[in-house]
Amino acid sequence: MLSCRQATALMSQEQDRQLALSERIGLRLHVWICAGCSNYRRQLGVLREACRRFGGWDGR
Repeated sequence: MLSCRQATALMSQEQDRQLALSERIGLRLHVWICAGCSNYRRQLGVLREACRRFGGWDGR
């Protein structure tokens, strides 16, 4: 199982690249179990959407 540090690193990386299947599965499992990382992932989504709306950033 991934640690929170590994999970948050993968969440950041998935903003820039497609994760491998094993990474996606491990991350999904970790986020399903860990409330803190689940919240962090939602916050990343909110920040990404805010940047897209207010800065013209397309996310890639």
